[in-house]
Amino acid sequence: MVTMIIGEIVNFVAYIFAPAVLVTPLGALSIIVSAVLAHFILKERLQRMGVLGCVLCIVGSTVIVLHAPEEKTPSSVEQIWDLATQPAFLLYTASAVAVSLVLMLHCAPRVGQTNILVYLGICSAIGSLTVMSIKAIGIAIKLTLDGINQAGYFQTWVFAMLAISCIVIQLNYLNKVATLRCFSTFFFLADTFNTAVVSPVYYAMFTILTILASAIMFKDWSGQSASNIASEICGLITVISGTTVLHSTRDPDPPSSGKLTSDCINLECGQSVKVVFNQISIVLVEIHK
Repeated sequence: MVTMIIGEIVNFVAYIFAPAVLVTPLGALSIIVSAVLAHFILKERLQRMGVLGCVLCIVGSTVIVLHAPEEKTPSSVEQIWDLATQPAFLLYTASAVAVSLVLMLHCAPRVGQTNILVYLGICSAIGSLTVMSIKAIGIAIKLTLDGINQAGYFQTWVFAMLAISCIVIQLNYLNKVATLRCFSTFFFLADTFNTAVVSPVYYAMFTILTILASAIMFKDWSGQSASNIASEICGLITVISGTTVLHSTRDPDPPSSGKLTSDCINLECGQSVKVVFNQISIVLVEIHK
């Protein structure tokens, strides 16, 4: 718990000194640190393919950093509202909400406990909207602290309500995944929700949708050359590949032989909360700019 708190503090600092478009994909580097520490402290064997996965994550992250676009910060909440109500982003929002509703109402009751794409798809689609809402709130707080009060604009409260609603939905379905993983491990069920599967899939889906939403709403790629955009995409694919390779070579967790306690669920839920904390950290980027 102590190391998790320290990690979140450092994560907040990272968002203060770097744009979110860089920090979010670089989250894969935490996987490398975990693998290396587990090798030396927990004596877990880091196989050659695991080392290859670490190298891929480092190479991909370096490419993203070198070709990342400069962040363009809107000057008012009304300007963000104009960006959020442009036809392209409205189409993306409607698509994300529609897909999420289909997954929640139709797929989750039927195959939610056997197919990881259902719950992770909901979390990823809603998560991309969470990041956009949180960014808008961060800009509103920054402008208010600078003496330009944004509390009087209804757009600020709309973004706040959207952010709270999206965060609640994310936590709900992330905790469903965590609970299913714990129960599948205890009762010797199929490892559909094994960390080696869940982590890279969720990382890939959430990162891709967040980058897509940001590119549509804030036009991150506007003014960039085709070569820079292609390099960023290649870097992201490389990071995702490295994450997948690294997780796939992990030694499987030993099955539980005792009573299932709340510690298992609490540990996994803590990881769910950490994901949302990463998104809330974006507020600090806007406040400290």
